[in-house]
Amino acid sequence: MEKKKLSMPVKTLIGLALGVIAGLALQNHADFANTYISPFGTLFLNCIKMIVVPMVFSSIIVGVCGIGDAKKIGRIGGKTVVYFLCTTACAATLGIIVSNIFKIGQGFEITGEVAEVTIPESTGVINTLVNIIPSNPIQSLANGDMLQIIAFAIVIGGGIVMIGDKGKPILKAFDSLAEAMYAITGVIMKFTPVAVFALITPIVAENGAEVLLPLVSVVLAVYGTCILHAIIVYSSSVKLFSGVGPKEFFQKAAEAIVFAFTSASSSATLPYSMKSAEQLGVTEEVRSFVIPLGSTINMDGTAIYQGICALFIANVYGIHLSLVQQITIVLTCTFASIGAAGIPGSAMVMLSMVLQSVGLPLEGIGLVAGIDRITDMAPTATNITGDIACSVVIQATENKKQKERSDGECL
Repeated sequence: MEKKKLSMPVKTLIGLALGVIAGLALQNHADFANTYISPFGTLFLNCIKMIVVPMVFSSIIVGVCGIGDAKKIGRIGGKTVVYFLCTTACAATLGIIVSNIFKIGQGFEITGEVAEVTIPESTGVINTLVNIIPSNPIQSLANGDMLQIIAFAIVIGGGIVMIGDKGKPILKAFDSLAEAMYAITGVIMKFTPVAVFALITPIVAENGAEVLLPLVSVVLAVYGTCILHAIIVYSSSVKLFSGVGPKEFFQKAAEAIVFAFTSASSSATLPYSMKSAEQLGVTEEVRSFVIPLGSTINMDGTAIYQGICALFIANVYGIHLSLVQQITIVLTCTFASIGAAGIPGSAMVMLSMVLQSVGLPLEGIGLVAGIDRITDMAPTATNITGDIACSVVIQATENKKQKERSDGECL
């Protein structure tokens, strides 16, 4: 019989474990780890940097064009996108708040030589929002300014939608570019276990096993915040718009939530999500559109994870993030959610975008990459819960609009 191959999460955990062991063994030879092992991790990070800008730019354009098809989406699509973007912003904000309250990662700082970090100067909240729209988009692409790149991609996608059939050739080109980037990313991600080994070994060699203890706080913070977000945001919005109570909502969504948690796959959970939405009174027309769309652009759980990891990495490296920089993290998580779901290894790529947006060291990814599979379970379950909640809310608003039309015709 053919032997069952190890999954990538298992390989990554093995890479993390071997990196810890190697780091402990090399505690008296940290220079060797930095000279001969660390470069492999740097090479992996350079590969991520190489593909992240063209991939994000092209995938968001394709995503916006798919979302912006007025014939298929119309009113329902607009409300769906607004709901997902609002809840994603709430999720990222909640992750930042929890990290600040519990000071995730604080108390342990990386010692030894680390990459020099230049934190962007604070320019004020208003200027930050204004600067989202780039005056020179080509320069933004060259500099890797993620917020400006995302904004420019959304504008280009909207323009392609507006010109209809004339935009199909350029859309096809961006679609091909996005697929090529996905393929390259898939190849790069195969080296994740090696990269995790190369990134964690020098850190443990210089700092000892104590560097791993703060990871427990990250896992607990992610799980706790995901639960809090589901209770506060999802159940309250469902109750407000449809009148369905939290108990009924979570009972009928339970099967999908449990499957999402165990599989850590939004796409694999789609049949369960559709069934839960049907049990909650969502029509086929609404659920067949909202649920699949949610699996593409709803990244609430991932946004929580990104926010917590960003603050964790900042604290571990002893870097203070200003209020403006924390708002930048929220905005990056929110806008990046449009195109990131279709990217292989999207959590890691998205985290690199978030870290870049505020000038945090990408080497910090090595601290959390090994626990990605553990932390991915709760965010996936959160994303699925959000998909179902959104379908219920959209159905309620459509029912209300239909009732108003009927009443108007009667008059």
